[in-house]
Amino acid sequence: MKRITMTLAFALAAMPALAQMAEGEIRKEDKGAKKVTIKHGDVKSIEMPPMTMVFQVRDPALLDKVKVGDKVKFQVEKQGDAYVVTAIEARR
Repeated sequence: MKRITMTLAFALAAMPALAQMAEGEIRKEDKGAKKVTIKHGDVKSIEMPPMTMVFQVRDPALLDKVKVGDKVKFQVEKQGDAYVVTAIEARR
């Protein structure tokens, strides 16, 4: 029973993060510099209004999933003075 409770707690903790994915469009990517430019709507998780912005990317391999012009869903975190994309996927 304790194991089920812990598993459920972890699953519930992950749900808000999934609900906070923002939407946007890839305008530019620079895998070598670990950066991506995204024109996005509201990013509620970090209280950011719509704009076009350059983000750092936690793992440059994330950019293998998308290309310029793709409509995407993405997660971003504020880490110090930087905004870092931690997950990204092309919208279908």
